[in-house]
Amino acid sequence: MKSYVIVDANIINSEKLAEYSAQAVPTVSKYHGKFIAKGNTESLHGNQAFANKAIIEFPSQQHAIDWYNSEEYQDLIPLRSQALDCQFHLAGGV
Repeated sequence: MKSYVIVDANIINSEKLAEYSAQAVPTVSKYHGKFIAKGNTESLHGNQAFANKAIIEFPSQQHAIDWYNSEEYQDLIPLRSQALDCQFHLAGGV
């Protein structure tokens, strides 16, 4: 069953974000993930703590977990922390 990594984020540093994104995208592809939505968000109801969202689709929950825990991605977390204030969530498909 497909699973989704949902990223809520506020940009801290645009230059670091470009560097992080360039390195992170190939790690997603390696685990058969693909971005299905990415960009600014608009709240339809309630307070919005994060201005941006990304939704990454993976073939399974295990693919998503393996990607996030991979050495390649874990090595990028310090750079991500310089680029974004963010939260990552894992949701299963229906």
